[in-house]
Amino acid sequence: MSLIIDNTDDLSQLCERLSKQDYVTIDTEFIRERTFWPQVCLIQIASIDEIACIDPLAEQIDLTPLFNLMKNEKIMKVFHAAHQDIEIIYHLSHQVPHPIFDTQIAAMVCGFGESISYQNIVHILLDIDLDKSMRFTDWSKRPLNPKQISYAKADVSHLRNIYEKLKELLEKSDRFSWYEECILPFTLPETYDPSPYEYWKKIKINSQNPQTLAILQEISVLRENEARRLNRPRKYIMRDEVLAEIALNQVNTPEQLSGLRGISTGFENSKLGKEILEKINETLNRDPSTYPIPTKHFDLPRNAKNLSKMLKLLLMVKASEHKIADRLITNVDELDFYAAGKLKNISFLSGWKYDIFGKYAEMLKNGTISLRYNPVNFAIEIVENV
Repeated sequence: MSLIIDNTDDLSQLCERLSKQDYVTIDTEFIRERTFWPQVCLIQIASIDEIACIDPLAEQIDLTPLFNLMKNEKIMKVFHAAHQDIEIIYHLSHQVPHPIFDTQIAAMVCGFGESISYQNIVHILLDIDLDKSMRFTDWSKRPLNPKQISYAKADVSHLRNIYEKLKELLEKSDRFSWYEECILPFTLPETYDPSPYEYWKKIKINSQNPQTLAILQEISVLRENEARRLNRPRKYIMRDEVLAEIALNQVNTPEQLSGLRGISTGFENSKLGKEILEKINETLNRDPSTYPIPTKHFDLPRNAKNLSKMLKLLLMVKASEHKIADRLITNVDELDFYAAGKLKNISFLSGWKYDIFGKYAEMLKNGTISLRYNPVNFAIEIVENV
């Protein structure tokens, strides 16, 4: 049975039927090029029995029944590459769907490579080649044509079989606990609604001066709040490099602000312009002890560099051996810290990560194993030192 849902009554009936299922598969079509928040244009959902497309742009629809379904603990919500889909649901409902299953994360745990696409996993597991011709269509335009609807439904119809196969693989390989650890960050609200006070850390700036960083943080918050209020991309309010330039020069007068490249004529007299200048002057007069602590750049000691290189090679070997994406085990920063003897909060020193990698990292560090190249099969092998 196939439905296009454009009113609350039909949505309520659909969600009532779906509430009797063990799981549903979900996908969204959205656009966000000109908005801060993604504008959801279509929501696809499927169970074993039916597939439906929900039109969130329809005037006669209230999505509350769908949001109630999303928080029903008895039903697994299945996504592929869940972050953006859940971000949309979280923004609209202020709740994270639970429980969730992300087939991309599961596929990485099962050895299908880094961040595998839906198209590729469908091809590998189902031997089906998806039609992606509608990928860049404008989903906000109405009416949607039959080809768009068919494309949208395919994204949740095949997801049912993908979920079943990956769940079986996780169970057979005894890796469900691995998957559950990897999916944990995607169940937390802060993943989808980070504090406005954190974004400044993503802005490139050639300074570690605490006062400069404090200014950058404060004006970044002003831009962030303005972008959210107007629902416009950050760069439409002010580009990152302009924020950095303001902070570096500690601009605190209208004349200085108006003289910067990237500042539109008259901006210094606008509400936001005045707020920026006020916040900068306030920050310049603040107690220095309240300024952000500069992030100390970690320089890997010379005596640890070779070990770090070998650990990265060991990670590649063990990840390949266990058929799991290496970034689910650890990352370059952790390997560097471990090589330098900084062992606090190293994730691979406990649990399943220790079993498949951590204990071998310890042996490599202690010199009880080595790595060698085998010219016969062109492989890198682990050998015990006598």
